[in-house]
Amino acid sequence: MPAELSPIDKAKFVAARRAADYVEDGMRVGLGTGSTAAWLVRCLGEMVREDGLRFRGVPTSTRTAELAREVGIEVIGLDEAKWLDVTIDGADEFDPELNLIKGGGGALLQEKIVATASDQMIVIADAAKEVSNLGHFPLPVEVVPFGWRTTQALIEESLVAMDVLGRDMTLRMAGDRPFVTDEGNHILDLHLGRIGNPRQMAMVLNQIPGVVESGLFIDICDMVIVGHGDGRVEVRDINAGTVTEDRLDFVESENLFSDLGD
Repeated sequence: MPAELSPIDKAKFVAARRAADYVEDGMRVGLGTGSTAAWLVRCLGEMVREDGLRFRGVPTSTRTAELAREVGIEVIGLDEAKWLDVTIDGADEFDPELNLIKGGGGALLQEKIVATASDQMIVIADAAKEVSNLGHFPLPVEVVPFGWRTTQALIEESLVAMDVLGRDMTLRMAGDRPFVTDEGNHILDLHLGRIGNPRQMAMVLNQIPGVVESGLFIDICDMVIVGHGDGRVEVRDINAGTVTEDRLDFVESENLFSDLGD
């Protein structure tokens, strides 16, 4: 029930609820992956059931697709949609220029493909995700399994010339086995502390053989909606150069809060 939610979960909910207002009938909408994006899917599912909202969703992971179907959202693939009106997703970090680190949930490749195939990307987050410099959250880098240790060594070599605080790197695990993405790849998490030049970092990483994609989202996000535990919501639109704030009433909904296994 809502009263049992932590302030962080309440912040995620109000950000997701505010972002849901940007979805209109007939749209093709990218649906992100992660705990905050799951709140969005639940909110949109309730709007489908209660308000008759009709749109088609393009999920960025198998678990988002499963949740979307469960709550009644029509799910299609990106090849069928071709282009999207908006993608709404969470982030692990965002900086003042709305550059992002994503991939904590392991879906960074599909998330980036879907986001860049959209007219607009909206990020929903709690206030703790805002940072002055990216890099405190480990940077995920998706790599092909073949020769991943060689890829790791090449990344380590490239980091020597980068403006970072640390260069530690770990292979993401799922229990006693390497984590496997929806595309069958592995993820290396780079513990950098601070990334002085995210744009340069993204370019260098994507030139390394074996690297599929990095979790740096540069010049992709158009708007960040920041939720707070007291119901305040801040909307930052980088294209319009505006920052607005309002407050959402935290209303109980059995449909929305009945299944929180996320």
